[in-house]
Amino acid sequence: MSIWECCELLNDVVDDSDPDLDEPQIQHLLQSAEAIRKDYPNEDWLHLTALIHDLGKIIVLPKFGGLSQWAVVGDTFPVGCAFDESTIHHKYFKENQDYENPIYNTKNGIYSEVCGLENVMMSWGHDDYMYMVAKENGTTLPSAGLFIIRYHSFYPLHTKGAYKHLMNDEDKENLKWLHIFNKYDLYSKSKVHVNVEEVKPYYMSLIEKYFPAKLRW
Repeated sequence: MSIWECCELLNDVVDDSDPDLDEPQIQHLLQSAEAIRKDYPNEDWLHLTALIHDLGKIIVLPKFGGLSQWAVVGDTFPVGCAFDESTIHHKYFKENQDYENPIYNTKNGIYSEVCGLENVMMSWGHDDYMYMVAKENGTTLPSAGLFIIRYHSFYPLHTKGAYKHLMNDEDKENLKWLHIFNKYDLYSKSKVHVNVEEVKPYYMSLIEKYFPAKLRW
């Protein structure tokens, strides 16, 4: 399946955590991408990243596994180390067996400081799925684009500053781009729709530049 076919397929996805359920998902993707394109016209990789950042939500659809909402959307966090209190609904981690496990419940857990987030296992969700799809299909997006795709739901990091002790220098640079992206993502939907057919040629050119024609999902 191509990237654009997946964009259209996302219209069949209902995200219960989305505050604007009455708009087609492709409109959210395009509105985010077009807003970034206007403010950062020379960063075409960022335009495409905005377009595809939520495509991993297709794993709620039966043909892609039909996973439950809790396993697809919502905030993500590292596993294998202590659960930071900034993570939403932190109190429920006390019922997780890792909470009392001395191997996993220290600040670093199974990791070492400055190991790099690429070496950290994250809770499962649409972010990690799309990140893996992009990498396995040989995308040429820069590391900042992959960082945004993988960590845009990692709110303990980019809103509370948690887990920064695991970041390396590349992560710190990429986090700057994630902060920029976030301004255009959450609650970015508008009642003014983007003309899909008008902007489609531009995004098709970016897809061709950074991805193969067909991807394994």
